[in-house]
Amino acid sequence: MRLAEQKVLVTGGASGLGLAIVERFVKEGARVLVVDRSEERLTALQQRSDIDVEVVNADVRSTKQMQDAVDQAVERFGGLDCAVGNAGIWDYSKKLDDTEPEHLEDAFDELFRVNVLGYITLAKAAIPSLVRSRGCMIFTASNAGYDAGGGGVLYTASKHAVVGLIKQLAHELAPGVRVNGVAPGPIDTQLSGPAAMSMEDRHIAELNLPEKVGPTLAIGRVPETREYAGAFVHLASADSSPSTGTVVNADCGIGVRGMTRAALGQKLVEKYGVAG
Repeated sequence: MRLAEQKVLVTGGASGLGLAIVERFVKEGARVLVVDRSEERLTALQQRSDIDVEVVNADVRSTKQMQDAVDQAVERFGGLDCAVGNAGIWDYSKKLDDTEPEHLEDAFDELFRVNVLGYITLAKAAIPSLVRSRGCMIFTASNAGYDAGGGGVLYTASKHAVVGLIKQLAHELAPGVRVNGVAPGPIDTQLSGPAAMSMEDRHIAELNLPEKVGPTLAIGRVPETREYAGAFVHLASADSSPSTGTVVNADCGIGVRGMTRAALGQKLVEKYGVAG
C-alpha cells in the first residue's frame, strides 16, 4: 500500500470530496483522523463497518480547535505525516452585481474564513509535527483558482488565495515540509454555501452538474468524487517526493476549453444602460 502506516488528518472529511479522500487514504493503508463540524456526519462515518477512522468535531476557523485536533491526531497515532486541508464552501457563482450590499461583508468574512483561514489554522497547528516527520500538507484548491467561471467573485478570489498560500507555505517550510495542492474541476457533492447568503442549506448536487456541465467539458463528463482522490494519494506518497509548491490541476480540461457563456456583462448593459 502506498501510504502504509501514514498518519493523516483530513478536514471536511465526513462528506463529499473529503470523504472520498478519507476512503482512498484508508484503502492505501493510512491511519486517518477526520475533522468535520457536523457531528451527524461524523457519527454516521463512525457507524460504518467498512472503514476505521478516528474523528474530531471541530471548526476549521478556530485556531484553538484546530490545534486541539492536531494534538489529538498526534496523541492517538503517535505522530502526524500528512495534513489535508479540504473543508470549504461555495458561493453558487453569485455575481457581484447580484449580491445584496448588506450581505457582502459578512459573506466575504464567512467564505474567506472557511476557505482560506481554515487552511492557515491547520497549517499553523501542524507545522511542528510535520517538521518532525518530514511530512507534507495538501490543500484542496479549485479550477476557480486559475480560471473564471468556476464560482462567483468571492469563491474565485478565495481559491486564487489558496494557490498563493500553497506556494508561500512551500517556500517558508522547505525543506522540512512539502506543501502541495489539488485543483479539482466540477464536482457533484454536498458542498454548501455561506449562511450570510442564506445558502447554508443548499448543496451543489442540486445543480445536476453531470447533466448540465458534463457535456461541455473536454473530458465529456463530470468525474465522481473518488476519481479526484488519487491526486491526493500521489502527493502524500513517496512518488511525489520531488514536488513542493505545486498544484495538480485536475480541471477536466476547463483551461483549454472553458465552460462559461460569452458576454456575461450584456445583461448589465441592459440593466444600467450606456452613455451615448
